[in-house]
Amino acid sequence: MSSAPQEPTAGSTPAWLQRKERGSQLLLRLMTWLSLTLGRRLTRPIVYGIALYFLLAAPAARRASRDYLGRALGRPARWGDLYRHILAFASTIHDRVYLLNDRHELFDLRIHGQDLFHGPDAPQGGFLIFGAHLGSFEVLRAIARRDSRQRVCAAMYPENARLLNSMLAQVNAEVVLDIIPLGRIDSIFQLNERIEAGAMVALLADRAVVPDTYLSVPLFGEPAPFPLGPFRLAAILRRPVCFMTGLYRGGNRYDIHFEPLADFSAVPAGQREAALRQAIERYAALLEKHGRAAPYNWFNFYDFWKGDARASR
Repeated sequence: MSSAPQEPTAGSTPAWLQRKERGSQLLLRLMTWLSLTLGRRLTRPIVYGIALYFLLAAPAARRASRDYLGRALGRPARWGDLYRHILAFASTIHDRVYLLNDRHELFDLRIHGQDLFHGPDAPQGGFLIFGAHLGSFEVLRAIARRDSRQRVCAAMYPENARLLNSMLAQVNAEVVLDIIPLGRIDSIFQLNERIEAGAMVALLADRAVVPDTYLSVPLFGEPAPFPLGPFRLAAILRRPVCFMTGLYRGGNRYDIHFEPLADFSAVPAGQREAALRQAIERYAALLEKHGRAAPYNWFNFYDFWKGDARASR
């Protein structure tokens, strides 16, 4: 059962935003250049080495991986599981270079639930897509660029991944035009403007980008705190919301799943809080469903269940 919303410490910043990015601009430039010059097949061995390095050099992430995998797998995680987990994350980062470069022919993209957008019951006009740090979010924009019928804009907090985003922007400068920065005064106005123009606005809803209130709902058998901000945003905009995840299945295969999440377009004001709670509970249920189906795709490398205030750094 979910609990009452919990307020964070006054003025606190989510701990995942306080952590510095690993890596350097020079190394990112080098890896991007090698990836585009040598191709995906020849640079894959480097990804295996990077995953091994972080497995050995990042004890906090390793502990978080072990804790999560124990929940998702239903057994104690072994070293091979930890490596496979980090390798899946490194693989999606590597593949992002090619997805941004519109190299779709390199991948086996299998889409499930696309009728939500083009079927008879598809929402009219723009709407929101909520993803999570589960699998690759970049495949959404990749498949959207293949389909001229729908434009996808990504709402994100760019400051946390400035190095990575700057390098990816060099791969495809046009992608920057479809990014709406969160955490700014005019963010909600930009979001509403894009939606009014008929775009799908996608954001990751499992982490707070500013001090936020949280609702604890069950996830893998234990209450976990989810930020209310993204769901309140959907309620304010009064728009339908779909859930999306792009699960990495190994090799060059991704399974992209779309499922209905909530529809705030016709929720009376007096029922908004109940609708928010129901939406977050369904969001957590979908995370668990797809997390169990593809457990190595969970990329929150901190103690998610204890919340941001106690996240490992």
